[in-house]
Amino acid sequence: MILNAIPAVAPDTPILIAGPTASGKSALALAIARAQGGVIVNADALQVFDGWRLLTARPPDADLAQAPHLLYGHVPLDQSYSVGHWLRDVAPLLQGARPIIVGGTGLYFSALTEGLADIPATPADVRVAGDALALPDLLAQIDDATRARIDTANRMRVQRAWEVLQTTGRALADWQDNTPPPLLPLADALPLVIDAPKDWLSPRIARRFDLMLDQGALAEAAAIRPQWNPADQSARAIGATELIAHLDGEMSLSDARAAAIIATRQYAKRQRTWFARRMRDWYRIDASSTDLSTGLAGQP
Repeated sequence: MILNAIPAVAPDTPILIAGPTASGKSALALAIARAQGGVIVNADALQVFDGWRLLTARPPDADLAQAPHLLYGHVPLDQSYSVGHWLRDVAPLLQGARPIIVGGTGLYFSALTEGLADIPATPADVRVAGDALALPDLLAQIDDATRARIDTANRMRVQRAWEVLQTTGRALADWQDNTPPPLLPLADALPLVIDAPKDWLSPRIARRFDLMLDQGALAEAAAIRPQWNPADQSARAIGATELIAHLDGEMSLSDARAAAIIATRQYAKRQRTWFARRMRDWYRIDASSTDLSTGLAGQP
């Protein structure tokens, strides 16, 4: 049974479940909620957006009927949504029924359990200037302390650090070193991270994308196509660009499928790297040797 994989805790203890895409973390969250009660809270930066329900593997109606689910699909497609927005949304949920916070966005979990600096928003002109710079140029203008803390191959993270320095005159590392207390200290929760070996996870990723197509992901893309804007944050949903390209006659469905699966595997690799570096104190679950391996193919 899935629940045999986790340690026993008091019934009101918040539970955090992190894991790479397609690793079965939502199945684990639902199993806990059904057996022990609680409210499932989304901690995935793309599942917050309306529209891409299938493509971001948001919980299906059958799951929603079995336990309360919050912070899924509540943000319009054309709006931006930051970790600061998520913290403000999740804060009141920590005061009610036991939260079971589940997702694959490591930054959400670190902000929740380690705190988040209240950095001013980036002005539009600074964002535009950053968009125009190549990654090496952005890196060259970031201080050494910040550079050592971020994934320098991740353009979004690098540009964010550059924007903070340009906007505030202070390095991101300096802001981080003066971070307020966390909303939920790690010691006050049961933190679980799912280890999903590449050889085990890769075929699940392929099967899940095929299931998405079978369930209507292409029709979902067609419905979004009239308002599609590749600059929107929601457009980062893996597979969105590929399916839109297919609808526009720029790519065969077979090629779109292959490209989306490759992109998902690359994303899972980045997630595993984050969890290995930043979640060393979390309780680890080997997905390949637990009942998570038999979870629904459509679950993230």
